[in-house]
Parts: sequence; structure tokens; C-alpha cells
Amino acid sequence: MAGADRWAVALTRLGLIVVLVWIGALKVERYEADGIVPFVANSPLMSFFYAHPAPEYKQHMNREGDPAPANHAWHVTNHTYPFAIGLGSVIVGFGLMLSVHRWLPQVAAVGSLLVFLMSLVTLSFLITTPEVWVPDLGGPEHGFPLLTGAGRLVVKDAIMMGAALVTMADSAKAYLSKVAL
Repeated sequence: MAGADRWAVALTRLGLIVVLVWIGALKVERYEADGIVPFVANSPLMSFFYAHPAPEYKQHMNREGDPAPANHAWHVTNHTYPFAIGLGSVIVGFGLMLSVHRWLPQVAAVGSLLVFLMSLVTLSFLITTPEVWVPDLGGPEHGFPLLTGAGRLVVKDAIMMGAALVTMADSAKAYLSKVAL
């Protein structure tokens, strides 16, 4: 069992790569691009990418899989789709950086640092995005600490953050071992 740490780190890295490439690639899909609008529009770090201010997006949200042509036009003018494609490309890029650990551990270490920072920004959505908390619809169950589906999506980045630190340390160690030879 004591030697399982190597496998655990490799599995952690593989998990990060799969999640980053998959989620990043999904950003080209309209439903995914539409779905991140509340996070981006409410973020002081990212809202400038969009043409329309929060909370205007609330009138133009689509359920996942609903093409809603009337809302599509609004998302086009909001720059929702180019932003999502750019963000997805960056996320896929981070995954690819982690995937070169064996050959370029210094690149993988930087990629892991970037994933850590990305996760920190994503976790900030718990503060900036109203849609992450169960709304007050008249019942006793609402607000903090009750997460909506969007909130549960965000809070998982706490695990990604830790995993990124593990892979960053491992890649840095591999790089330093290589340089010491």
C-alpha cells in the first residue's frame, strides 16, 4: 500500500486531464455556453467579456438542450459563444499541459498551477453568483448552505484545486530530478 502513492498521483493527473479536456471541449456546445452565463455575468473578474450586464441574462436563459431561438439571438449579441469557445480552448490547453508530464514536467507544473488558479476563480462564483444558492420560494429551505445544481457544480472545484496542487508538486519534483542529472 505504501507504494500506491505513485499510482494515486498518476490517477489524479489522468482525472484532471479527462475533466479539463471534456469540460473544455463542451464549451463549443450552445447549451454549455448558455449555462455559464450567470457565472460570467456576475463575476467582477469576467463580466467585461459580455456585452449585456447582469441580471439581464435572466430573461434569456435556456434549459439544457432547449434551442430557444429567441434567446439565441440575445446570446449572439452578448458574445456568449465566442467567450465560451475561448474559455473552452484555454481549459483544454490546461489539460494538454498536464498531459505532457512525462516529457516536459515543467510545462505540466505550470499547467497545474493554472488549474489551481482557475479553480480559485471558479470557487469565487460561490460569492458572486446568486444562482448557486437555493432561492427563497416561500419554504424554509433556502440560502446558505443549500446549494443548487449550479452551486454543486462550482463547489467540486475545491477538489480540483487540491488535485492541481498534488500534480504541480509531482511535476515540479520530476523536473528538478531531471535537471539534477
